[in-house]
Order: sequence, then structure tokens, then C-alpha cells
Amino acid sequence: MMDGLSVSANARLTYPYALPPVPGVPAQVVAGVQWLRLPLPVSLGTINVWLLADGAGTTLVDTGIYDEQTEALWRTLLDGALRDTPLTRIIATHLHPDHVGMAGWLSRHSACRLWMTRLEYLHCRLQAGDSNRPAPEESLAFYQRAGWDTQALERYRKRFGGFGRMLSSLPDSYRRIQNGEQLDIGGYGWEVVVGAGHSPEHACLFDPQRKLLISGDQVLPRISSNVSVHPTEPDADPMSEWLDSLAMLRRRVPDDVLVLPSHNKPFLGLHTRIEQLQVDTYSALTRLRQGLEQPRRVVDLFALLFNAPVRNDASSRLTLAPGEALACLNYLLRRGDISVSLDGHGVAWYQRA
Repeated sequence: MMDGLSVSANARLTYPYALPPVPGVPAQVVAGVQWLRLPLPVSLGTINVWLLADGAGTTLVDTGIYDEQTEALWRTLLDGALRDTPLTRIIATHLHPDHVGMAGWLSRHSACRLWMTRLEYLHCRLQAGDSNRPAPEESLAFYQRAGWDTQALERYRKRFGGFGRMLSSLPDSYRRIQNGEQLDIGGYGWEVVVGAGHSPEHACLFDPQRKLLISGDQVLPRISSNVSVHPTEPDADPMSEWLDSLAMLRRRVPDDVLVLPSHNKPFLGLHTRIEQLQVDTYSALTRLRQGLEQPRRVVDLFALLFNAPVRNDASSRLTLAPGEALACLNYLLRRGDISVSLDGHGVAWYQRA
């Protein structure tokens, strides 16, 4: 997730909770819904997960990343705050390790099932399988095409398979959830609202009775979710899926919900935030189109797209930034706004049509 496509300053969101809870200590949002922050070893710092009262137990939405610190926090919670209301179900909004990393460990420790959309579950298991094999030649060619130099490609080789190291092994079976399905959690009906773009089949949960939306990474208040093209599907158009999903969310979920996002604080102003994300995305696409008067590579385009310099570290420089730039480029290519050609070294050069 980048600090990404530039974020408009015009949105007016309301944050009902001045201070977030201490990491590892649940805090009540409304009756039956607790907000739990878990640490992350990346720039985001923490992830929000949600504890929903469910009869004599608790439904957990998202889990945190799999590492020693997070496992220790969960052991403390299961033996303490959750001792009398144990986990009875785990729902993962999507496949990324900060959301599903502890799911396998928790499901085995608490003897409860993982609930997840099909594409997210299968895609997660597929990516986890990369842990014990070398970087595929197709992936190296993908990033060479984007303009990476030899040093960057070597760094990618060394870190390939890191996704699976942030996950405990997923359960070998799961309970599929689907778009439009109604989940009874503690006597409240939560509608599954599926979007795409950030991940293939991302599940949000909407409780119309209490006007709550657990948005996962589909709508975040202060940053834009990373929308990327990956080596496994180099011609994908996730930006179209992302924009379609934002429009769908605005149609299906009213503006007066309290949004419970995976990062930053809960907020009011869903439709305002959706409009802001739409405006910022189209503005970035316009900047990109205008900036391609002369041929340029993917790695030449970061300053056009991102409102902060791309850090020269493994995650931002090597995968997130090129992935999001390619999502924008593929969007424009599909519409005939730009063209692309390969040079003799297999590097792609993009230019306004």
C-alpha cells in the first residue's frame, strides 16, 4: 500500500474517536463491536481488526500478520480478554498477510473455521506456495520490462517468496462467503459486499441495522489502497475493477455508516471519501497521460503518480510502485490513450497515442 496516488485535501471526514486504542488492548466501538490494533513491521505501523460479539463467543474479522510479536499478543488475548468469549469464527476480508497471516494459527488454536471468499482463499494459498522455489523467469522478465536494473532484479531474486513467510499455514478447508450473502453474527445481519482492484475478491461487511461498514482495505480514510498489476497477470486491468468497486460501494452502502477501516481511525463520510478517491485516481491518470508526450519506462513515472518520493527499499521500489504504475498504464492502454513498444533489451516504453 503506497502513500500513493495523491490524496485530495478537499474531503471532510469526521473521526468520532480522538485516540485509537493501545495496540493489543480491545476497545468498544459500539455494543458488541470491539476495535483491536495489532502491530505491523512495515510503515503502516498497525492494522485494525474487529471483534464481534457472537452469542457465547466472538467472531474475528482479520487477524494481523504472522510473527512472534503478534502471536504473543494473541496468546495473551485468548488467555485473558477473550477467555470467556472464545473465537468461534474467523472472517478474512482478503488475502494479504496483515489480514490473514494469523488465521491458520488462530483457527487451529481455537478450533474454529476460516470464512473467506473463494478467490482470496485460493489466491492466498497459491502465493504462499512460492516460498520454497526460485523467482520465475516470467517474473524477472516482467520487472525487467518495467525498467529495473540488474541490481534491482537480483534483490528481487533474493526476497522472492516472502509472502508465505508472513503467514501461518492456512487451514486446508474453509467456509466460502459470497457477494450479497447475509451473515448472522450475534443476532445482527451483516451483508457481504465484494469489491476488487486492491485484491481479487475483497469482502466488506455491512450492518444496516447499526449503520456499520467493515471496509477492510477497500476504503481507507487517509491513504489510498495499492492497486497493482502483478507478474502472474501482466495484462490485467485492476484499476477499472477498483473504480467500478468504488461506484458499487456508493450505490449499495448509505453515506451515514460508521466506516471501520483496516488502517487509520474509524470515520464518518463514506461517500465523500469515495468521491475523493475517484477524483484522485482520475487526476493521476490524467497526469500520467499528459506526461507521456515522450516515451518513458515504468520506473520513470513515479513522480507523476505519487505525492511523495518512492522510498528506495524492497517493498515500495521493487513491487508496489511499479505495480500501481502499471495498473494506471494498463487502464490507459485498454482505452487506446497510450501505446507501448519494447526495445532490444525487453524494456517497455510508453507514449501518449
